Amino acid sequence: MVEAPDWISANQTYLARALAALREVLRRHAADSACSIGSAAPMRTEDDLQCADSSFGAVTGGRPALQAVAAAFSLSPFERDILLLCAGVELDREIAQLCAAAQGDASCHHPTFGFALAALPNPHWSALAPTAPLRRWRLVELMAGPALTMAPLRIDERVMHHLVGISHLDERLLGLVRPIEPALPDDLVASHAALAARVVATWRALPSSRQAPVVQLCGDPADCRPISACVAGSVGLRAATVAADLVPGSASELETFQRLLEREFRLAGIGVLLLETDGGDALGPGGEPRPQGPTVTRLAELLDGFVILCESERRRLVRRHSVAFDVGRPLRHEQREEWRTTLDRAIGAAHGRDETIDAICAQFNLSVASIRSIGSEAVAAAHNEGVVASLWGLCQTRLRARLDVLAQRIQPASTWEDLVLPEAEAATLRAIAAQLRRRVTVYDDWGFAAKSARGLGISALFAGPSGTGKTMAAEVLANELHLDLYRIDLSSVVSKYIGETEKNLRRVFDAAEESGAILLFDEADALFGKRSEVKDSHDRYANIEVSYLLQRMEAYRGLAILTTNQRAALDPAFLRRLRFVVQFPFPDAPQRTAIWQRVFPPTTPTQGLDHAKLAQLRVAGGNIRNIAMNAAFIAADAAEPVRMSHLLAAARSEYAKLERPLTAAESEGWI
Repeated sequence: MVEAPDWISANQTYLARALAALREVLRRHAADSACSIGSAAPMRTEDDLQCADSSFGAVTGGRPALQAVAAAFSLSPFERDILLLCAGVELDREIAQLCAAAQGDASCHHPTFGFALAALPNPHWSALAPTAPLRRWRLVELMAGPALTMAPLRIDERVMHHLVGISHLDERLLGLVRPIEPALPDDLVASHAALAARVVATWRALPSSRQAPVVQLCGDPADCRPISACVAGSVGLRAATVAADLVPGSASELETFQRLLEREFRLAGIGVLLLETDGGDALGPGGEPRPQGPTVTRLAELLDGFVILCESERRRLVRRHSVAFDVGRPLRHEQREEWRTTLDRAIGAAHGRDETIDAICAQFNLSVASIRSIGSEAVAAAHNEGVVASLWGLCQTRLRARLDVLAQRIQPASTWEDLVLPEAEAATLRAIAAQLRRRVTVYDDWGFAAKSARGLGISALFAGPSGTGKTMAAEVLANELHLDLYRIDLSSVVSKYIGETEKNLRRVFDAAEESGAILLFDEADALFGKRSEVKDSHDRYANIEVSYLLQRMEAYRGLAILTTNQRAALDPAFLRRLRFVVQFPFPDAPQRTAIWQRVFPPTTPTQGLDHAKLAQLRVAGGNIRNIAMNAAFIAADAAEPVRMSHLLAAARSEYAKLERPLTAAESEGWI
């Protein structure tokens, strides 16, 4: 916090007068001690040391730092004088020399508590107690000494700078604490402003901040932070954020951190604290989730005053009352308006702007901060028409970071022309694409989302033998709709530890919510096998894991695809909860002919290929692709175009891999 120049000047004047008064007190104490050992220093009036300047408030509209610290930490006059004495030895050479002379050691400039008891008025022993403000808030440090009253006292460096008017963050809190500017309701979208008003109403009904419940804002920090700033502005307080997942975990370190944190907020005049966590997505050095739960909960319970806890899910607090509010992204129409406002400032009404904005809002779910940031990035990278064209790609790039560490992104290359399926199955895939393309129209504009929040997710099961095109179909949908496609291996998601599977799935779906990426879950039968009788806790929790995945799929507003090679192994109750089931059959001869006609790229040199004879091979599309690619390598090594002889050699190799004989009927008439 940077103070106004007039306050800094007035504060320095005030501090100089206070130190001058302190010097006079110490001189009298030294003189009296020289004349009569054991005689007490004459008591001075409050005005002697406080050095009140009646014009200070009139000039600056505030009060000196010394007075502000005394009020913030409820210091008694004697405790305030000790603090001033410790500051004096750092700022005034004569005060340091007087302290050294009084203690009979020219090298000992720091005062002891015994010296303060003898030299300062209104002394009381309780000022040195560990629970008293000076030591509780670490305003002064008790250095090593032969006895408690003979231990030197030193002012904390952060407090020292504050008294002279230099306010900065304690270096022990760097990287953990960041002040945020208060905001007004007009700075938020309407839905978030209404939520901020509810939080303010919760706190205003209380007589003091000590009785305030912890407010849990359950959502993304990008949305919670501006709401917290608005709450702080509405109650007339400054706010700051704390990276709660980085605070120390041990009890002693946590208590020290909490004291430093609360001291910092009192010094800086911060009244609202936002504890931000990443909802469990923080990863340790080995890629494992970093544990946060107990530390964050304990810190929220320890901190005094107005505390806001922001994370994705609600947390149970035992030692302090809490109130939870769900924070969603701005509504779709609010996102549209924010996009228009952001682009209007930069490029005005460009061609195709509104259509692009509508498509972006239908697909991506962004915070106001992300919208403004992406808009600024697009303007910096292009001009007018180029800005609108680049928005979709920038949104995708921005939202990939979280999913990229949780799943494998597949770059879709296949199109409808590459996919060979019976007409009924192809029509189902086109219906899936249509629902993805028009879901905002049906859900939001036509009111289905308002009627029921359940079952809005588009879920599908792709079933069929290996190599029949299940992954290719997912690629086709992603390519058609210009969406990212991520493959999630359920074997890496499912954990033997109770509760870990749900956490892994939650991380995946939470990361995908913003971008609406297509999620492809391989080997679904590993999780969705037919349920058996519950015989132990593991059976019960396995069913819970399945139910959780189905619930998230039903709530996910993108497309979630499950694949399986064994549809018969799936529980029929699970199939009922999926919106689409697409069966990928083993291709018949005409379909295999169509696959062979499309398998070679146009740039591949071929000669004398007979697709009808090639279709005699009773293999799936995935095997056909392997044969074609291996044949291409054989031909390239021989510097020849791909011929039937090369394909025959590749087919024999593929059949050997499948542990099947290549029959004469399948290869008859090839060469």
